[in-house]
Amino acid sequence: MSCMRRDIFQAIADPTRRAIILLIAFRDMTPKGISEHFVITRQAISQHLRLLTACGLLKQDHRGREIYYRIEPDKMTVLEIWITQFRQIRECRLTEPDRVPAIINGNTK
Repeated sequence: MSCMRRDIFQAIADPTRRAIILLIAFRDMTPKGISEHFVITRQAISQHLRLLTACGLLKQDHRGREIYYRIEPDKMTVLEIWITQFRQIRECRLTEPDRVPAIINGNTK
């Protein structure tokens, strides 16, 4: 699990964690509020939340006695960059195959 804490791609590979991210993207939520949307235990939800927080995809906000989870936009940008890179490779794979290595190395020009 320590390896997964650093790798947001492994973290989002789990369908439950992706569903949690989608819920929290709609609005900040408490663990109890999140768990009401699933048929798994609150303890399992807490484990998913810990992992998503350790990866930096979620942040905790303490509001009184409650802890609310919210999306961390900076980490979501990492995912967007990767998806954009993937799309560029797909688009130029057939038309400009020589450009693919440059895109992989981060040169989008």
